[in-house]
Amino acid sequence: MSSALEQLKATGTVVVCDSGDFATIGKYKPQDATTNPSLILAASKKPEYASLIDKAVEQGKKEGKTVDEQVDATLDNLLVEFGKEILKIIPGKVSTEVDARFSFDKQASIDKALHLIKLYEQQGISKDRILIKIASTWEGIKAAEELQSKHGINCNLTLMFSEVQAIAAAEAGAYLISPFVGRILDWYKAAHKRDYTAQEDPGVKSVQQIFNYYKKYGYKTIVMGASFRNTGEITELAGCDYLTISPNLLEDLYNSTEAVPKKLDAADASKLDIPQRSYIKDEALFRFDFNEEAMAVEKLREGISKFAADAVTLKDILKSKIQA
Repeated sequence: MSSALEQLKATGTVVVCDSGDFATIGKYKPQDATTNPSLILAASKKPEYASLIDKAVEQGKKEGKTVDEQVDATLDNLLVEFGKEILKIIPGKVSTEVDARFSFDKQASIDKALHLIKLYEQQGISKDRILIKIASTWEGIKAAEELQSKHGINCNLTLMFSEVQAIAAAEAGAYLISPFVGRILDWYKAAHKRDYTAQEDPGVKSVQQIFNYYKKYGYKTIVMGASFRNTGEITELAGCDYLTISPNLLEDLYNSTEAVPKKLDAADASKLDIPQRSYIKDEALFRFDFNEEAMAVEKLREGISKFAADAVTLKDILKSKIQA
């Protein structure tokens, strides 16, 4: 029997590698890859990536006048250097994340996205191979709406924990969303002091609901489950548009021959009785309905803070190299 990984691909799910460590990506033959500040920080500490950091530092020194400007330029160049190397391995797209500190600033998110795309284009990489990752705040969703409609830049709305965010993202025309399965599970386990089977996993159920809603109403936005804690969560979502999976869980699927039947199907979703909602023109309603979900509010805040903190740590490393 073929591996669980190959069976997963056979259900129609596009497999994406969730890693900044591109040395491990090629083995699993993913279509796309996703990165974030935490993954880039982890990869940057490995000696095999020293040359990329040195290259980014050299370029950053030329682009900034003050040390802080040089650090910001170096980080942007480093993100693009990692993305460029990843794109040599995969046939599809790579996600590159906007600084999480801009999560509540629509214009700053747009400006940073345009700058990152410009840096990629200077490396000979067209924007159709890049997804700009932005947090699924109201401001982030509206930034994605403008980037998609006015600039033709595809966006990955990340740190998604609720159907409220997902509906607004689809209405905004986002290319792709990343609902975080494992982080939802983490919250429920901590709140209710119990374990969950893969079938009853609240993170899995969240992605199932979003997938069914999108297919019921014909939204083109891609649903990409993310942030998995175990392979059971992954196989319960077989048939989902995309799944972005860490290298350790890809390895588990690669080595397993357990059956992976298709669990999600757009044809089935079309028959479901699901009420349609709208948020994209009603900020107050979006904020109120989102605020009613304690898990989503807490995990979004936590996720933004963690990505921002890791970006600061990475900047400190780069600053020390610039000043050396």
